[in-house]
Amino acid sequence: MQLWQILLVIIIILLGVLVGLFFWGRKLEKRQAEQEEQIEAAKQQVTILVIDKKRLPVKESGLPQMVIDQVPKLMRRQKLPIVKARLQGRVLNMIADEKIYDLIPTKKEVKAIISGIYITDVRAIRGTLERPSKKKSFRQKLLGARERAQAGLGAEEKSKKKK
Repeated sequence: MQLWQILLVIIIILLGVLVGLFFWGRKLEKRQAEQEEQIEAAKQQVTILVIDKKRLPVKESGLPQMVIDQVPKLMRRQKLPIVKARLQGRVLNMIADEKIYDLIPTKKEVKAIISGIYITDVRAIRGTLERPSKKKSFRQKLLGARERAQAGLGAEEKSKKKK
């Protein structure tokens, strides 16, 4: 076979894979939209006291066995954001949305919007929730160190000129 024939076969295979991924992605988007509708339909606002929060595998999370059985096999090894909270006199383990997990304070009361055992949103009862600081990237850390070093050198030069 010639080189152009090999490249043509590779391009055709790649196009087939891309088309397959496109349709699979659309199917997953539809499924996610349906799940969001179900969550929106069942949501309710309650006051909870957050006892603890951790990222745990599904088997170690303390969730009911029925919930663990419904989790897909691929997700059983993945760690989920688990919140241990007191809700109406009972201590429950709940799953928090990944977007709000960092906002949830421990050992405080919050108003939470829940859907079953899934926490979708939190609001503070008194005051505001503390926003966690964003982690700096490696490049941002280097730039900050460089600026501090330059500021230190500038201060040394000024002190030498004054002497």
